[in-house]
Amino acid sequence: MLDRAIIDHASPTLARLKLGNLFTFRIDEDFFGEYAALCSLLGPKGVSLTILRIMNGKALIYIYRRDELDQALSRNDIRGLLADFGYTRFDADGAIDMLRRRLGQADGFPHEIGVFLGYPIEDVRGFIENGGRNCLTCGYWKVYSDECAALTAFARYEKCKAVYQRLFASGCPLSRLTVAARGA
Repeated sequence: MLDRAIIDHASPTLARLKLGNLFTFRIDEDFFGEYAALCSLLGPKGVSLTILRIMNGKALIYIYRRDELDQALSRNDIRGLLADFGYTRFDADGAIDMLRRRLGQADGFPHEIGVFLGYPIEDVRGFIENGGRNCLTCGYWKVYSDECAALTAFARYEKCKAVYQRLFASGCPLSRLTVAARGA
C-alpha cells in the first residue's frame, strides 16, 4: 500500500522535519487510485506528491513541502547551482519539470536532486565536486560540510520514522500523522 510506503520513506517530510523525500513504488492495479486519493488527502496539509518517472513497472515518487521548496528555490546560491544544470525556472512546478526531464536523460540521478530533498547546499556542491567520494560521513545523504549537524538530522529522521511506523501500525491514519502547513 502506498500510504505504508510514505510512512516508511517520507515520515520526516510528513512531520515537517525535511523538505522532501524520494522513493520508488511498484505499480499495481490500485496504484493510480491510491496515488490520486493521497494527493487529495495530503495536499490541503501542504504536502505534494508527484511522479518523476515510471520505469520497469515502478514509479519514482517525490513527496515534498511546496512552501519549503519554493523557499529553497528563492535562494540565490540554490538558483546558481540549478542554473549550472540548465534550470531557467525557479518556481516549484518549473524546477520539478526540469528535474523530471533531467531524470529522463540520465542513467542515474542528477546530482542537483539533493536541493529538492532539502540537503545542505554545501553537501550538494561537495558531492558534485568530489564525484560522490571523500565525504565526511554518509546517512540520508553524503556529508561534506557540517558533520555534527548532519548526524543530528539523521538521528531525528530515524526517530521520526520509528515513531510514525509504530503509530501507523497501531491504526493511526496518515492524515493524522501529517503536520499541516503553516497557516493552513
